[in-house]
Amino acid sequence: MLTSAYIDHTLLKPEATLKQIDQLCAEATEHKFATVCIQPCHVKYAADKYSVRVCTVIGFPLGVTSTQTKVFECQQALSDGAQEIDMVINIGKVKDGNFEYVQNEIEQLAKLVHSSGENKLLKVIIETCLLNEVEKQKLCQIVGDAGADFIKTSTGFSTGGATLDDIKLLRQYSPKHVQVKASGGIRDSNFAKELIQAGATRLGTSSGVALMKDIPTTSNY
Repeated sequence: MLTSAYIDHTLLKPEATLKQIDQLCAEATEHKFATVCIQPCHVKYAADKYSVRVCTVIGFPLGVTSTQTKVFECQQALSDGAQEIDMVINIGKVKDGNFEYVQNEIEQLAKLVHSSGENKLLKVIIETCLLNEVEKQKLCQIVGDAGADFIKTSTGFSTGGATLDDIKLLRQYSPKHVQVKASGGIRDSNFAKELIQAGATRLGTSSGVALMKDIPTTSNY
């Protein structure tokens, strides 16, 4: 069953204004969405002004900044009031087979997030559209071993978004304690329900209000 508690109400467009952030937070409050997911520059504004749970993105959208940079970004976001962190892995390191680098990076952010207070969560964006099946399966194990709370399909800014097959794969190969977040291209309630049935426990979408009203949209995220 699709409920508002599944939804990270998302606005990550670079041209987003404070007026739009206000609208996002008001909608999240009204519909009781799980979080608002916004760029780091808006975290303090939203956290100070609204009672909504704030999620932000780190190393977004490419994942290619250094580990030290991601750690700094994460620390700043937590200090500003973020309660959930969605980090992007370094996909090039995956392609190089350097899974030790990827796991170490996730571990550092997981420790930072979890040490900052209760109920703080780390989600790991693996950008499934750029990976093969073996890489996806390996990352399910790594995300679990590194201590993250969620594995997440997509940024919504690459060549593809969430698919049912990917959600099924991530749920099958991830440890039980790791939840699955679907994101990218979730535009109608039927697809959202199918993703939940396949194993997703969180949906990242800018179409949260439309999903609750069962109105199809054309948003990419």
